[in-house]
Order: sequence, then C-alpha cells, then structure tokens
Amino acid sequence: MNKWDIFTRGLVKENVVLILMIGLCPALATSATVRDGFGMGLAATFVLIFSNIMISLMRRIVPNEVRIPIFILIISTFVTIIDYSMQAFQPNLYQALGVFVPLIVVNCMILGRAEAYASKNSVINSILDGLGVGCGFTLALTVMGTIREILGNGTFLGMTVFGEAFKQSPVIFLVLSPGAFLVIGILKALINKYMKKEIS
Repeated sequence: MNKWDIFTRGLVKENVVLILMIGLCPALATSATVRDGFGMGLAATFVLIFSNIMISLMRRIVPNEVRIPIFILIISTFVTIIDYSMQAFQPNLYQALGVFVPLIVVNCMILGRAEAYASKNSVINSILDGLGVGCGFTLALTVMGTIREILGNGTFLGMTVFGEAFKQSPVIFLVLSPGAFLVIGILKALINKYMKKEIS
C-alpha cells in the first residue's frame, strides 16, 4: 500500500466515526458546536500521531504479554500533555469539552490504531495512519458540529446565520444528545448510499 493510500483510508474508507462507528462517545458529546468538534478532533489527532510514533519506535522491544498496558501508558502521557496545554492556552474550550479530554486515554479509536497498525508498521507509515485517522475524526466532528450549531443555535462559530428571529426559536433538539444521534444517523445513511453507488 502506498503512502497516499495509508493516509486517505482513515479519512473516508475507514473513517472511525462515520464508517467504523467507533469512538462515538466523544463524537456525540463534543460536536454540539463547530469549535468544540474541531477542538476535540485536533486533541485526538495530536494523541494519535504521537502515540503512534512512540509505539512504532518501541514495537520491537515491547514484550507481547505487556503491550496493552504499555500502549495505554504511552497514550496517557500524550493525553496529559494535550490536557494541560488546553487548560493553559484554551481554557474556554477545555471547559466546554470537560471530561472528554482526559477520556481520550480510553478511546477505542486510539488504542485500536496502536494495536492494529502502529505496533506492526514503520514510523513514517504510523504517522500517516495517525494523521489520516485523526483528520477523518476531526472532519466528522466538524461536519456534525456545523450541522448541529447552525440548525440548533442558528449560529456558525458564534456568528448569527439565520437572523435573530430564528435564534429566538432554534431547533434546540439538535444541540442535545438525541440530536447528535439523529445527525450521525443521517450522515451514515448518506455515506452508505454513496458507497453503494461507487460499488455498482
């Protein structure tokens, strides 16, 4: 598989949210606005790339019997870095994302890429894999955040889109948890329809 395919497969073909349907907890909880979805996506991408690098570098010296605890320790190190960095430089975003930043440690998307890919491949390929999966995750959360913020609040990045009249009576359902399920279901249905056309 060439380098471009390694990167792009995480964007669409193996998008963790919209195709594989893993890592949904933060996707549903942190995509109420564009800012929150994009911020969560960037945080997860940072952890994915750097944990993939470390796990790939250590893959030949880590005993098979203890690989999972070691992977979790490596991932938690980078989660701590992003957690403290967000507290220091983006406190408003950090407060909005809340507990979901520390919970990146147990996100099955991160550990899954470590186990399935980084522990078996070179550093360059692992970087590309982490970047592709992270960008796909960020893209999914940003699209969800855009739909939910525009229709649920009548705003985009805090700016009014449909005028004050809509802002007084938005589709508030979309910024709540059930709205997240509805949006992800619609996006999944659209992608399935598109992929069926591609096959036929």
